[in-house]
Amino acid sequence: MSVAEDSQAAPISLRRRFLSPQTAISFVVLGGLLALVLTRFEVAWGETWDLMRHMNPVWYVAAVLVHYTTFIFRGARWRMLLRNASRNAGVPFVERHALYYGRIILMSWFANSVTFFRMGDAYRAYAYAEDTKSSFPRAAGTVLADRLVDLSVVGTLMGVGLAILLVGGQIEPPLILMVAAGGLLALIGVGLVGMLVARRLVVLLLPHKLADLYHRFHDGTMGSFGSLHWVFGLGLLGWLAEVGRLFFVIKALGVSVALGLVVFAPMANGLLSAIPLTPGGLGIVETGVSGLLQLELTVELAIAVALLDRTISYLSIIVTGGVAFAMRQLRGGDRASSDAAASQRTA
Repeated sequence: MSVAEDSQAAPISLRRRFLSPQTAISFVVLGGLLALVLTRFEVAWGETWDLMRHMNPVWYVAAVLVHYTTFIFRGARWRMLLRNASRNAGVPFVERHALYYGRIILMSWFANSVTFFRMGDAYRAYAYAEDTKSSFPRAAGTVLADRLVDLSVVGTLMGVGLAILLVGGQIEPPLILMVAAGGLLALIGVGLVGMLVARRLVVLLLPHKLADLYHRFHDGTMGSFGSLHWVFGLGLLGWLAEVGRLFFVIKALGVSVALGLVVFAPMANGLLSAIPLTPGGLGIVETGVSGLLQLELTVELAIAVALLDRTISYLSIIVTGGVAFAMRQLRGGDRASSDAAASQRTA
């Protein structure tokens, strides 16, 4: 398949995912979650709407600006992982401008917001491999490494948030949250050990071509882990930008929430949005985060905070990421048309 055909196939694939029966099921799940909220909790929706309508726009804009700095930090981290993987594989690293990596991540978040099974992660690897003419399996391995770093930062910040709540004594966090924080870090270790076992045992049973693909994927993942203090630090800054987003959203609504909960809730947002039942965790995140915030806020306030926060972390991503995605596809189409015209002239 040519590069032009690949470029055309990507949006078609996303449209098919968006219109697939699985996507329809996701909206059934969403409807069930909304029905649960409507029947399980007595919510004064008029009060919730009034709270959102009378928000402070200055704090809201601050929340938007802080949120989008996460793509700068995440892009810098992914570039470092890609460079590490290329160096360890003994292949040249194709450098791009600094904002390129953050833009690709933004487009992958858009794809995750409108498709199932986190297709945006695969799209991220595909876009980079296509742009740099490099190995897709190796690029996919760096994306997996990036996700593992994300999980380690999430687990760490969940622990920090829970510790703040316990020390402050204002809120007694549920035991399941503390178990989740520890279990998350343990899961990462199990996953890495599993990859080592797979390379030594499972790959021996695979055909040569599949084994070669897995070796490159494995090298992309394991080869990414270098300069871990910088990698982890950039990941920490990326997630603190999301903590800052929630902090400013809360300020925009003029309410007060314990610091530990402000740190913990965005981590829960990240975990819930990773659940592939609905695109971008739609319905699941709103229900889960508002439930957490109800540890300290009324149900109306909690829902107002969760919904206002999601206008940034979900709706705005569909707009900005969709524009970035469309512009990339149009540029790809222009390149394909130019190439085709050049081929016809040569013929």
